[in-house]
Amino acid sequence: MSEYRLKIGITQGDTNGIGWEVILKTFADSRMVELCTPIIYGSEAAANFYRKTIADLEQVQFNICHSAREAKRGRVNLIPCGADGLVIEPGKSSPEAGKAAVAALKAAMADLKSGDLAAVVTAPISKESAQSQEWHYTGHTEFFAAQSEGEPMMIMCSDRLRVGLVTIHIPVAEVSANITKEKIVASLATLRQTLKQDFGVVEPRIAVLALNPHAGDGGLLGTQEQEIIKPAIVEAFESGVLAFGPFPADGLFANGGYAKYDAVLAMYHDQGLTPFKTISPDGVNFTAGLSVVRTSPDHGVAYDIAGKDKADAQSMRNAIYEAIDIVGRRRAWQEWTANPLQHFEREKGRDVSVKELKFTEPEE
Repeated sequence: MSEYRLKIGITQGDTNGIGWEVILKTFADSRMVELCTPIIYGSEAAANFYRKTIADLEQVQFNICHSAREAKRGRVNLIPCGADGLVIEPGKSSPEAGKAAVAALKAAMADLKSGDLAAVVTAPISKESAQSQEWHYTGHTEFFAAQSEGEPMMIMCSDRLRVGLVTIHIPVAEVSANITKEKIVASLATLRQTLKQDFGVVEPRIAVLALNPHAGDGGLLGTQEQEIIKPAIVEAFESGVLAFGPFPADGLFANGGYAKYDAVLAMYHDQGLTPFKTISPDGVNFTAGLSVVRTSPDHGVAYDIAGKDKADAQSMRNAIYEAIDIVGRRRAWQEWTANPLQHFEREKGRDVSVKELKFTEPEE
């Protein structure tokens, strides 16, 4: 299947945030539909509202459809959803906006699970306004994990840096208790696998960050490095993962040491995302380790600039580019690694495995 045929779902996100603005700005460039078949899940009324807030916007003409199967190539497709009781108030957190975001996300997830989408790109939601009896997740990552096979890992990626996280959306006070040797070893295995199959790195080198300042200063500032992180790195290395560290986070990023590695494994959310967003402001959030492909811009709902025509769409564009690339690399990886010891030869219209072939000694 060519990239042009890929159907990429895009969810509207919080309708009071900048989701629709970055979506409309992205698809104002007609070249985007040459890369994939986009299918937006969201409210047409919300789209029309934000059209009026953006100056000099090339009009995006939607092909309205009711399922991903009806989507047309070469068009920006829209599946109407998430509009019940919706009142659009840019910059304001509201249960109605949260409900609209969840409705779009669930509709896209259903099409993704059925195989009608190759990937989903999610515009940002407000985790607070989305909470309800039907939605109890702390973010997109946790929702996709609950709906898919595999163990999720949040990876922030750009052409300059990739950062994976051991812990994701938990309070800082709970980070230390959630850092275990087993979790770090598993995270390194997941990160290595996704770098190979999703990013095309032959054998990745991974830098592991310390938890404490100065990597614990020999135990003076904490013992997690000596008791947990270093043993995990050694165990992972012995199993074939090229993991190194633990490195103090400030030193690794400040002196450019991260550039020597294919990825960095951070212990907690802000430890990894703060330097990443500083170095790569238009990066992409990728949920690795799952059977499905999901990416998103690396920013939030940005209520402070919602409806003011100030949002930059580059991260949304990059998220779509990355989703297309990851789908392509993952399919190629699956072909390359399928039954790697089974080599076939055509014989009279059927596949013959090497076990069936007869070999004779070469004549002298």
